[in-house]
Amino acid sequence: MNIKADMFLSGHSQKKFPDFLTERMDHFFNERWGKLWGGKHLLRGEIPAADAIQMISNDYLSLASHRDVIEAQVTCLRTGPESVMMSGSLMRGDTPQRRFEKRMAEYVGYEAGILCQSGYAANVGLIQSISETGMPVYMDMNAHASLWEGVRSGGASVRPFRHNDLQHLQRQMERYGPGLLCVDSVYSTTGSLCHLPEVVALAEHHDCMVLVDESHSLGTHGPSGAGLVRELGLLHRVHFVTASLAKAFCGRAGLILCPRQFSEYFWMTSLPAIFSSCLLPAEIAGLDTTLDIIMRDEWRRELLHTNADYLRDGLSALGYNVTASDSQIISLEAGAEDATLLLRESLERQGVFGSVFCAPATAKGRSMVRFSVNAGLTRAQLDHVLRVCDVVREEVGMAQWPSTQRLARDVTKRELSMA
Repeated sequence: MNIKADMFLSGHSQKKFPDFLTERMDHFFNERWGKLWGGKHLLRGEIPAADAIQMISNDYLSLASHRDVIEAQVTCLRTGPESVMMSGSLMRGDTPQRRFEKRMAEYVGYEAGILCQSGYAANVGLIQSISETGMPVYMDMNAHASLWEGVRSGGASVRPFRHNDLQHLQRQMERYGPGLLCVDSVYSTTGSLCHLPEVVALAEHHDCMVLVDESHSLGTHGPSGAGLVRELGLLHRVHFVTASLAKAFCGRAGLILCPRQFSEYFWMTSLPAIFSSCLLPAEIAGLDTTLDIIMRDEWRRELLHTNADYLRDGLSALGYNVTASDSQIISLEAGAEDATLLLRESLERQGVFGSVFCAPATAKGRSMVRFSVNAGLTRAQLDHVLRVCDVVREEVGMAQWPSTQRLARDVTKRELSMA
């Protein structure tokens, strides 16, 4: 199918793009969308029906529509302080944002907290503010895109290492010397956990700062949901913790946890922080109430992990390669984008919805449908997902997926080593 970029231009469009951009867009529409996807959109499929099972949201603890959170936001809008639209760098006095920053820092166990517009802005602004030209930044190859963008913004030199490969990380550090280590505690594509104690020890040995992105573990892991850095006793060994509060906290904000002295430096050096407006009081009120619930409702975390374990075990028994997952994120890696499109459509026809991840969110040829498990799923719903995944195995060619074949090779290796 031949699709051209100008097919999407309205009749009112007067300006032409330069040739290099038109060629780039034509390649996307024709080669990727037209030929590889067959004229369908890989990321946008059916609209979920009311009874569909949706695992497309990062609302892991099922708090997005919590009555107390909504009430706190509405009350603040009606009676709370007037919104002041200015940079957080200019904020003064005892404001709701400063109070919530302090509360989040105490919750996790750091001296200071900084609220940003998003997790993306937090990571970019933080790395940009601590980088210098040529500084080595050791980056797990599965680390979030915002961390990579921060390195580019700060002029540092990214030194990637293979996912969770401690030996490769050590070789990189021995070669390039002191710098910054960036990892996710829970990786957002496959749900794998970082080997935090080991990577922190390597960073210490090579005099590197450590940044851990806890976007997918803050609220869901650790004591009262305070994250894996706290759970593993690494608070005094990790320089910076960042997080998107658009996951378990269901808000539109990002967070940096750091030493108190650094927070003052950050507000005067981070370009995303200086040149963006602060959060609104109603947003802070919602986040503050959400923290109350996250700290109080331990049952939500317990149910979340029970659901994730049940689904992961069931998918594994069906032959799906979900060995990477150790969390509430479970992905079915079909590999090629056309295979992932077929998988997504097959699931959606039977009322099961996940999120498609493909390049640039994954490496080329390693696209997948990601299931984000949440605490609100019932056992009956999970059983339906497993029945559907059982039914579609042949239809989607699961046995031919590269991930399935990798699993078979790994099983064979283990059997031979035990023989």
